Amino acid sequence: MSQKKTLYSSMDEMLEASEFAGRPAHDLVREIQELYLENEKPWVIGFSGGKDSTTVLSLVYVALTGLPATKRHKHIYVISSDTLVETPMVVDMINDSIEAINKNAEQQRLPISAHVVYPAWNETFWVNLLGKGYPAPTQNFRWCTERMKIDPVSAFIKDKIARFGEVIVVLGARSQESSSRAQVIAKHKIEGSSLSRHSSLPGAFTYMPIEDWTFDEVWMYLLGAPAPWGGDHFELFELYKDSSAGECPLVIDTNTPSCGNSRFGCWTCTVVTKDRAIEGLINSGEVWLKKLKSFRNKLFKTTLPENKNEFRNFKRRTGRIQYARGAIDNDNIAEIKTIPGPYLLEYRKQWLKELLTIEKNLIAEGRKIQLIHPEELHAIRKEWMFDPNEPDWSDELPKIYHSVYGEDLDWVEHDSGAFSQADADLIDELSAENGVPAELVMKLLELELSMDGLSRRKGLFNKIESLLKNDWGSMEDIQAAKAAATHTSDFKNKLKNELKADSTDLHLKSVYDEQLKALTKEYEALS
Repeated sequence: MSQKKTLYSSMDEMLEASEFAGRPAHDLVREIQELYLENEKPWVIGFSGGKDSTTVLSLVYVALTGLPATKRHKHIYVISSDTLVETPMVVDMINDSIEAINKNAEQQRLPISAHVVYPAWNETFWVNLLGKGYPAPTQNFRWCTERMKIDPVSAFIKDKIARFGEVIVVLGARSQESSSRAQVIAKHKIEGSSLSRHSSLPGAFTYMPIEDWTFDEVWMYLLGAPAPWGGDHFELFELYKDSSAGECPLVIDTNTPSCGNSRFGCWTCTVVTKDRAIEGLINSGEVWLKKLKSFRNKLFKTTLPENKNEFRNFKRRTGRIQYARGAIDNDNIAEIKTIPGPYLLEYRKQWLKELLTIEKNLIAEGRKIQLIHPEELHAIRKEWMFDPNEPDWSDELPKIYHSVYGEDLDWVEHDSGAFSQADADLIDELSAENGVPAELVMKLLELELSMDGLSRRKGLFNKIESLLKNDWGSMEDIQAAKAAATHTSDFKNKLKNELKADSTDLHLKSVYDEQLKALTKEYEALS
């Protein structure tokens, strides 16, 4: 616990003496109380653990304790979103706060409960990046925000809407934080009300009690009096001071500004060039974070345009090459470029081993930390086994884990599939002899196994056709086949046009069709 003293001995004393955004503090508390008593809509407070959301939670907490017990008629849910890759010190601080809030609320018999929401196990950062091979997030492909933040929070809010009809979401958003945030706040404001309409959740309204506060006013409030649930906010202040960072807002929709501006957020974030929050913490003495920073920087380098083709498959997860037209050269010919797909499996395996090694070493140093969870490892294993481009029949993940920790997890037996490395080696050998891509044969066998035993194998031929239409073989083979197909297609179109020009009589249609078939067959034989 911090030994520093607050300016006022109690929250009541500070509220009576203070003014924020040109408004007496006790007047804002009264507004919160009136809004709470106005209807039966339960409240959901977004709590990220940072300065703004902590301020809002504190104000609501004070307002509720100021009401008679008989008037505390509806529940207030406090939710914090943990992406499972948050900055470790922030996670510890949030967990301590949530524990203190729940304990104090129970003691004071307040209708408040704090909860942590997580992404689904098949949508975590590591399952998407290491399992599915998603490239590290960038400004143009920030796949993490929706899967890891919006979806878990939205699911919680939707559950409350389903139960109560409507809810009020209380947020620590401030107009001064950014111009984009100010625009979002103004856009959804309800005229004559302190509420705004939620941009994407019908039945949800938002309330932002400190939207007009300045940065200095937020800290003046937090450092002016003890926290209403116990303790103070000096630890939070020291964390901000050491990292020179801001907080990551609780993201509730795609309009909410996400992280990526040296804010506290995911230590794996590659949207920014440098993670100044982590660097600030390292410079303040948390040197152990260098291991996480180094790993994050390695992922960031894979997002650079000059490195993409080295780390990523030339095919997308659909099994096909996606083309993008490049610039026009001096001969007025457009350069055809390919859009790289997921990370190659060899790199995903390498990075998983590095991540587990970092985790093991940190634990050996006495740090209570978990960088990747067993549930994620099980999900990644499944993704590798049935990867659309590089199925891992050798089942490498359990071997990687054992090589690092010297022990095994409780691996599910059927996860390993029906094929082994010996089967894969045999298919490689036969494929080389017969000129058939090994991966195609493996995917066809997997399809057959998945349909085995079904009384109705509906859609089997469509699935086989879909697999056969994928791009198989090396990039050179695929490009050569595409060129040949294009040449043949051009010949057919030219032939059709020439024959049609001579086939003005409808009675000649059958003759035209026969000529076309014969000539096409002859051309293909020559090709």
